[in-house]
Amino acid sequence: MNTKLAFDNEKYIREQSTEIMRRAERFNDKLYLEFGGKLLYDYHAARVLPGYDPNIKMRLLHQLKDKADIVLCIYAGDIERKKIRADFGITYDSDALKLIDDVRSWGLDVVAVVITRFENQPAALVFKNKLERRGIRVYTHRRTAGYPTDIDLIVSDEGYGANSYIETNKPIVIVTGPGPGSGKLATCLSQMYHDYRHGRKSGYAKFETFPVWNLPLSHAVNVAYEAATADLKDFNLIDPFHLDAYNLKAVNYNRDVEVFPVLKRILEKITGGLSFYRSPTDMGVNRVGFAITDNEVTLEAAKQELVRRFFRYRCEYMMGVAEREAVQRVELFMKNFGIEPEYRRVVAPAREAALQAQRTEKGNKGVFCGAAIELKDGSIVTGNNSPLLHAASSLVLHAIKHLAEIPPKIKLLTPAITDSIRKLKTQVLQEESVSLDVNEVLIALSIGASANSAAQLAMDRLKDLEGCEVHMTHIPTPGDEAGLRRLGVNLTSDPNFSTTNLFIP
Repeated sequence: MNTKLAFDNEKYIREQSTEIMRRAERFNDKLYLEFGGKLLYDYHAARVLPGYDPNIKMRLLHQLKDKADIVLCIYAGDIERKKIRADFGITYDSDALKLIDDVRSWGLDVVAVVITRFENQPAALVFKNKLERRGIRVYTHRRTAGYPTDIDLIVSDEGYGANSYIETNKPIVIVTGPGPGSGKLATCLSQMYHDYRHGRKSGYAKFETFPVWNLPLSHAVNVAYEAATADLKDFNLIDPFHLDAYNLKAVNYNRDVEVFPVLKRILEKITGGLSFYRSPTDMGVNRVGFAITDNEVTLEAAKQELVRRFFRYRCEYMMGVAEREAVQRVELFMKNFGIEPEYRRVVAPAREAALQAQRTEKGNKGVFCGAAIELKDGSIVTGNNSPLLHAASSLVLHAIKHLAEIPPKIKLLTPAITDSIRKLKTQVLQEESVSLDVNEVLIALSIGASANSAAQLAMDRLKDLEGCEVHMTHIPTPGDEAGLRRLGVNLTSDPNFSTTNLFIP
């Protein structure tokens, strides 16, 4: 397992904060800074840029807290259809609540929440009421009349002027939201419209991470970003406006390039003819590329991310939430780099563990699941399912026993604990299966640790699993997925189900 670092966080914070302040000084009254990507827990960036702090944006904002307010946008349609944030397994509205709590834990606050493209959707109304009854200011913005073709209507009292003005106090306003399409850009432009109507000369910029504009278009880090948004059908390209204006190649992505001519005209209409930017790359504040310290390490990390995305889309396709096209796009990216799914080191051992279990239990016609983890020292540990344990549960126990140097014959879960759990599941909860998922095993382990020194030693090594690579031959159950997510591993799985049942509690 590659543990080399390839990113200088401190240099990035210095350069990014300096560039933000330069933009703020350009617009004396107010800068609306749209945040592209995740404000917190940017694990994609951490995976493709080894050493990148997934919370570095919040560290940066903490340094600017006396100069910046935070506004959170969420699209009403995402609330209504309960869109899921994959890395946390929670809905976007729950993610918005979590983000507010996380921001507060950093000593900052979200001054307002904006529900965008609001059409009185029932779930959005419930979300609005919930926030307001907890003392949080909520604004609702309708669809912008005339967008994107009728500039005169967009920049009018019937367009941006129809939105309520969000009161802020500090010179920089961070506009963020869960996922793409949350309405951040429209909120920024609406604010600028109101500002200029009242004589305040505010401005707009975009805080970017990916694509990295000063890396080649075909660089694996930029291709990995394309893979991450394959389900949205986004793609990277050379910014034609930047090339024309400066004769310099810069990488951007299709949506920013497509919207730039309209955005430029809207900004000029709002400001009375002032033209801030000559290209979409100009709009971005992105110093990520200047903080990369080892190109070879980032190349390898990004290739690994391509394989992870391939497995994710294959599973999402099987579950009906992704299109076949997303799988095919990422598969093509992998072929361009000459890599196969087995390039991920844990894939083959996990499959072999399942086959080994099948060979051992020849008379058993059940489903045999295998799992493998690559530990930080490069060693690989495997596990498989049994009447007592899910494959992922077996894997976790084997891994921490390996790390704690506990002999294989020593049991971490005593018969007294497993028998008690078996009775609870079958006699009280009326469940058919007694096999323990990862969540249940972690609880059982913590109970047993008080009387079992080996269990305590092993439990102390759970934290060493964070950041390790895991592969399973079957899509994890909710309890496995939640437990592995809490342990912080990077999980992939083959697109197989561990049961023929359609409903998995």
